[in-house]
Amino acid sequence: MSYQSEDESKIIVALDYSNIQNALNLAKQLNPSLCKLKVGLELYISYGPSIIVELHSLGYKIFLDLKLHDIPNTVMKSCITAAELGVWMLNVHSSGGKNMMSKAMQAIIQGNYKTILLGVTVLTSMDNDELNEIGYSKNISEQVLNMAELCYKSKLNGVVCSAQESKSIKNKFASNFICVCPGIRNADDKINDQKRVMTPALAAKNGADYIVVGRPITNSSDPLESLINIKKEFDESS
Repeated sequence: MSYQSEDESKIIVALDYSNIQNALNLAKQLNPSLCKLKVGLELYISYGPSIIVELHSLGYKIFLDLKLHDIPNTVMKSCITAAELGVWMLNVHSSGGKNMMSKAMQAIIQGNYKTILLGVTVLTSMDNDELNEIGYSKNISEQVLNMAELCYKSKLNGVVCSAQESKSIKNKFASNFICVCPGIRNADDKINDQKRVMTPALAAKNGADYIVVGRPITNSSDPLESLINIKKEFDESS
């Protein structure tokens, strides 16, 4: 089953705010025909499901980025609750294991929800030293592929990964296995707390299905113009 249409925007703007008014102000400056929106932990912890309702009322599809990681039953029930909110996309952390991910995906399918479920591989803020520090013996490229395979075997719709790894994932798994790639920066942007970053054009060439863009848009003096430029760069390189 394909979860994408040819004319839909592949840009997801990260609403990394703790203040609902700031989030809504940005959403109103942008356009739901040009992007989706990502609600992460900071905003969701501050306002809960009400922020999803508000953004849906503006016409946006929402990626609820909570990186769920707990015992299988808790994650499964949390996924059902999120799907009942009507979120377009949701993620779990693949380090929770195949049993956790499989049960979450089964619940989405059995409930006939349309929510896309992804597995987070390795955070784009991490490098090899940090990966080794927490006990992984593989390098990042190998570990991401290993986690992606676990997500694939769990029947998830795809993964969250750096665009640096999306090409190898696309080469190994079915074409409809989605790669959502954060850590997107323009060539002259600061990388901030990210380690594995890539430009929109290179992300597209590496097979990213969707890119998540935060500060290059949210910190811009003209967020809509920045979104349009990033979307154009990505689309022309896809």
